Amino acid sequence: MAADMKAQIAQATWKLLFERQVKKLTVKDIVEECHITRQAFYYHFEGIPELLQWMIEGYAEETFRQVLAKENAEEGLRCFFVMATNVLPYVKKGMDSNYGQEVRQLLSQYTQRFFAMAADIKNFYPNRTLAEVKVILRYHTQAVIGMLQEWTPEDTNQMDQIVHTVYQLVMEGIPVKEQT
Repeated sequence: MAADMKAQIAQATWKLLFERQVKKLTVKDIVEECHITRQAFYYHFEGIPELLQWMIEGYAEETFRQVLAKENAEEGLRCFFVMATNVLPYVKKGMDSNYGQEVRQLLSQYTQRFFAMAADIKNFYPNRTLAEVKVILRYHTQAVIGMLQEWTPEDTNQMDQIVHTVYQLVMEGIPVKEQT
């Protein structure tokens, strides 16, 4: 029953942020939308940041599951980009709300966690120290988040090329062209 109530609260929050485009989300708005008491809300979540974390975590877990099930790393990366671009309009609205900083921080955390899990499970960097891997993952996380923040319809049309280039950067690096 608790998971169902959490899902109901999350659905009400989703509706407020994305259908009604509420900029200043409050617990009062959420409890009115899902017809529960403030006590019921606080029974399930300490506050709105924890609710947003629960929502993002659920989507991130589903993304991880689907991406890691892919046969090869490039297919997994493409799946990640597809799922990220599908949710991007909602993420941007969440970032425009009064909880934008929390949303940004959570997205960065979960994206880095995703890359770390994939690198560990698939053993992407076997000849690198743990310190080097942490820097590599941090760098790629911020690069991908930056790309997604400025994603355009043209990028969607060129997704295969973008994914392939990002894959090369992440896995192999792109060698510098020799000067002739």
